[in-house]
Amino acid sequence: MSDETDLIKLYSGRILALAADIPHLGRLDAPHATVTRRSPLCGSSVTVDVRMDGGQLADLGQDVKACALGQAAAAITAGAAVGADLDTIEKGRDQLKAMLKGSDAIPDAPFDGFEVLSPAASYKNRHASILLSIEALAEAMSTAHQKA
Repeated sequence: MSDETDLIKLYSGRILALAADIPHLGRLDAPHATVTRRSPLCGSSVTVDVRMDGGQLADLGQDVKACALGQAAAAITAGAAVGADLDTIEKGRDQLKAMLKGSDAIPDAPFDGFEVLSPAASYKNRHASILLSIEALAEAMSTAHQKA
């Protein structure tokens, strides 16, 4: 099978459907913290605004300018993150990184939706874009926590 055929398979219908329906798109008014992350390799960028309630994520907004894989990852992150605490977000981020590095383990709930991106493990040049949203979210939540 050619690399091009593998790459086409990577952009499955499920990934494209996620990319087309990203929850929490748009910016928040008066966020507790805002973080922008950019991947220099591909030019993808994500800006995440967060509002916290105690130690939990109460609301988020995001501006996503990324490839379909980055958009799908942003959709999974946003769909699973509200109500989570920073430890849960960081655990999901770390498990996603491990999965992309070739671990057969799928991230635990609520981030088990990242399983759809497991074929991307073979495409290291796509990893940064996939990680943008959850990394920006973890950083924004940490920043908001430090300000509180």
